[in-house]
Amino acid sequence: QVQLVESGGGLVQAGGSLRLSCAASGRTVSNYAVGWFRQAPGKEREFVAAISWSGGSTPYANSVKGRFTISRDNAKNMVYLQMNSLKPEDTAVYHCALAASWGQIMQPIGYDYWGQGTQVTVSS
Repeated sequence: QVQLVESGGGLVQAGGSLRLSCAASGRTVSNYAVGWFRQAPGKEREFVAAISWSGGSTPYANSVKGRFTISRDNAKNMVYLQMNSLKPEDTAVYHCALAASWGQIMQPIGYDYWGQGTQVTVSS
């Protein structure tokens, strides 16, 4: 049984920062690529960032490039998303997910396991 638990969300003013964490159990994170997606009310789930097994490849959505940083600590089975210079349009539920292959890393269909998500709200 795989369990992914996100934490670190909350309410922050525009320009502020948050650090999201994703804790994995039941699977060794080092065997998977990991992605972060977000979903705002009434919108489709949107790719945010991903990180390869070794951390050597980290694609980002254009909307977050230069502001967000994804990282992983395989020894702790953890993945992080540091979010700086937050904007109201970043408001969404943020989900982490595990992918066994890299082929569709920017698409939700490319992932095998999902967390329940953590709410991020950015006020203007």
